[in-house]
Amino acid sequence: MLEKLKQAVYEANMELPRRGMVTYTWGNVSGIDRESGLFVIKPSGVDYDKLTPDDLVVMNLKGEKVEGRLNPSSDTKTHVELYNAFPSIGGIVHTHSPYAVGWAQTGEDIPCYGTTHADYFYGPVPCARHLTPEELEEDYERNTGKVIIEEFTRRGIDPVAVPAVICHSHGPFTWGKDAAQAVYHAVVLEEVAKMAAYTRMINRDAAPAPQHILDKHYMRKHGPNAYYGQK
Repeated sequence: MLEKLKQAVYEANMELPRRGMVTYTWGNVSGIDRESGLFVIKPSGVDYDKLTPDDLVVMNLKGEKVEGRLNPSSDTKTHVELYNAFPSIGGIVHTHSPYAVGWAQTGEDIPCYGTTHADYFYGPVPCARHLTPEELEEDYERNTGKVIIEEFTRRGIDPVAVPAVICHSHGPFTWGKDAAQAVYHAVVLEEVAKMAAYTRMINRDAAPAPQHILDKHYMRKHGPNAYYGQK
């Protein structure tokens, strides 16, 4: 079932250790087939050097396992919430990459200080709030997804224009049109988080880039008249 998608999600998962994005088993990637309403996700706690495409787990958008001999990622319910709320996304990544986690542990957004950030994220990367004790006890992973959705809804953020979030005291989730692009965004997020940390170290009071710089750099890659790259 979904063998082509399994291979793509497997390759996306394996890109995380290649890019230095995960330690041990601290990460997962999923990808969805919108036509069937099924998604494929990494199994929980399986070492990347032992992972095979056949180990991946097929889930539906109710959070029920459809195929697979292993337990799905412990973050599966978060992925379910995001896929249901953001129908434009086709892949999701969660890591504990250190610079993004560093910002998450401050509870601050990652500011857009310059053009590298602006090329990929149209504005600051938001930091979602802590879960309440009640939310945590009720359903930690599902409510993590709901808190992310709440943050994007409250601020009116387009999840396509800002394909990333950091969760307070936790870490980043990124997404994209497919699993490969979601990983790409995870790697870019870690780099811009690092750059932002350096900026803050050099000048605690550094101001974010002005709106016209953000507009120019985001729109030249993603706007209706985008001209970056080859046609």
